[in-house]
Amino acid sequence: MGRRLASMCYESLLVMAVLAVLFVLPHLILGAFAQRMASPAIIQAHCFVVLLVYFVWFWLHGGQTLAMKTWRIRLVSRDGRPIRLAQALLRYLFSWPSILLGGAGIAWALLDRDGQFLHDRLAGTRLILA
Repeated sequence: MGRRLASMCYESLLVMAVLAVLFVLPHLILGAFAQRMASPAIIQAHCFVVLLVYFVWFWLHGGQTLAMKTWRIRLVSRDGRPIRLAQALLRYLFSWPSILLGGAGIAWALLDRDGQFLHDRLAGTRLILA
């Protein structure tokens, strides 16, 4: 579990860099065309979509994000095959409450018989050593 948590910490640094670069995009577009700043709802939706594209793209194209490659972790379906689009979307959506509810979905791995995070269990995915 330590490898997965280390990968998550490293991933958060990479994601912050991606978001920092793309954070100004809604402001620039709205400023150029509507002469106003983006609302917090637009910024939150923009960040949600940017992260969705980032994670789903990497999970579907090799099963590894940049941090997962560094820590040699791969995302696969329950049967060990590459994940499908529906699984990637479900994992992304389930990971939000899993993390935001005090990390309950992460702590779930301590109780799970296979040591899986709750969002992996629900999406039919699992993390393996690459």
